Amino acid sequence: MKNKLLPIFITLIFIIIFVIFYKGLKNTNIYTPEKKINNKIPLFSADLFNSNKSINSTELFSSDKFYLLNIWSSWCVPCRQEHPLLMDLAKNKKIKVIGINYKDNKINAQNFLDELGNPYKNIIFDKEGVKAIEWGAYGVPESFLIQNGIILRKYIGPLNNESIKEIKLLIE
Repeated sequence: MKNKLLPIFITLIFIIIFVIFYKGLKNTNIYTPEKKINNKIPLFSADLFNSNKSINSTELFSSDKFYLLNIWSSWCVPCRQEHPLLMDLAKNKKIKVIGINYKDNKINAQNFLDELGNPYKNIIFDKEGVKAIEWGAYGVPESFLIQNGIILRKYIGPLNNESIKEIKLLIE
């Protein structure tokens, strides 16, 4: 009798363990910021990249112009790929491109801008990555189209020709 119950008992234990692990795989604890579309921009104060001056969000996004907030880093390969598109977009008088330099070294970031050009009207230095999280960013690059203090669009990943066309249509 004992010999017959032992395999059944072991099989039952394995099934219970399997169910516990399976349910654990479905329940993730990974942080995913909320999508902040059609919400007001977060209120913040931050240091500018090229100076020790502190600026707040109401000063940075003061007019009723369109803004493209781009979160970037010098170590980010997709940021390098989207950079020519940002340089082209920065020539448009109807939009101001603002940057958040995310978890970067200032010297490396400056070398990145010296090499590829600077499309940004202002750059916020976010060494710890806190400002990007306040915006609901997953990583770099990410961009937010803003008008009148409202986030109109969020672009996760590098901008491409289609997203630039969409931005140009929206600002016309």
